[in-house]
Amino acid sequence: MAEKDRAQPTEDGHHVVIDGRKWRATDPSIPDSFRQELVDELMAARRAVKAGESDARARVNDAKTALGERGHPWWEDAAGAAFDERIAAVIRALTRKRAESSICPSDVARTIGGSSWRGRMDDVRRIAGELADRGDVAITQRGKPVRIAEVKGPVRIRRI
Repeated sequence: MAEKDRAQPTEDGHHVVIDGRKWRATDPSIPDSFRQELVDELMAARRAVKAGESDARARVNDAKTALGERGHPWWEDAAGAAFDERIAAVIRALTRKRAESSICPSDVARTIGGSSWRGRMDDVRRIAGELADRGDVAITQRGKPVRIAEVKGPVRIRRI
């Protein structure tokens, strides 16, 4: 029997019970395509844990946080440093998943913002800028590196 078949949601939908243990449910507002990318990254990270790769546990944490299964509860107000960490986790997980390409800030906003994702774009751009300043990602516009705070218009985020 597949894990999904054994999972019983709690009455409020915030958790699932599997074999008597309660786990936080994945944020149901994540569009299917992004949810699948994050699940794929989570599975790859779990295989990396088994293989003993040094960054594997951080990758698992990023994917689970991006899915809403760790960190700031997805059903609570999305604000503050804890929510900023979810944005950063989504950026790191999606850029790992798309290692050979890049992501659009709107991909992140759609993942964490539900139907009001457009209102999350400023937060996503701010966190992407912070990650770029730390050297975790690169921000480009028309293929050239830029500082996100200094440009207007569409940009891309890629893994370094």
